[in-house]
Amino acid sequence: MQVAGKIIVVTGGANGIGKALCERFAAEGAERVVVADLERDNARVVAEAIGGDAYGVDVRDEQQIAAMVLEVEAKYGRIDLFCSNAGIIAGDGEPWWATSAPNSTWQAMWDIHVMSHVYAARACLPGMIERGEGYFLNTASAAGLLNQVGDAAYSTTKHAAIGFAEALAITHGDDGIKVSALCPQAVATRMIGENKDGGTAGVDGVITPEAVAQAVVEGLEEEAFLILPHKEVVEYRAHKAANYDRWLGGMRKLRRKFGNPKL
Repeated sequence: MQVAGKIIVVTGGANGIGKALCERFAAEGAERVVVADLERDNARVVAEAIGGDAYGVDVRDEQQIAAMVLEVEAKYGRIDLFCSNAGIIAGDGEPWWATSAPNSTWQAMWDIHVMSHVYAARACLPGMIERGEGYFLNTASAAGLLNQVGDAAYSTTKHAAIGFAEALAITHGDDGIKVSALCPQAVATRMIGENKDGGTAGVDGVITPEAVAQAVVEGLEEEAFLILPHKEVVEYRAHKAANYDRWLGGMRKLRRKFGNPKL
């Protein structure tokens, strides 16, 4: 997958990883980059800087995603790559139980981290299948392969995001549809808040959004399902698979070391 000459949509494109993706795709020669974000004005700033299009979109609303897809397809004839990148983080909160976050937080995480990916695929698949090609880049997290200490809702929905990406790849690979799941650890965006060292997610360092974008371009070229900007995650996944109980013990040790992480 070469991004040059492609029509690309990026949700959560006004800030952080999404902004870096938009800028890198444009630099790589994409025909058009569509910057979609809840923050319409910031999306417009990014789009104007790279010669792209901007949409104010709440990814929790399927109709908004569907309308954007229809408009982009009508304007450019296709969508080659859809990047579902929007995300939030909250933390478990007091008393720091795995069930402490309110239902509203769990629902928001589900809607943004999982259902928005479903909505994008539902809107894009008809055109992609008809053409016999298309690509989904779904931003998950290393927490979806491992876990995010101190944020059960985030960890759970990121696991689900990877499960849906797997289902897309299994079900539609023979239709010419490619899928990649982006799974970084700590990235220097506003998602890490005041934890400039990344907290438990930053044990292997905090990387820049531009470094993530570099890993994405390389991963798309390889058409790799898992894109892991932090290479240590490969080893951690192997440890988890080899001895689940020992891995859980190690994660509890990490939690004791960092205490209750206030994300």
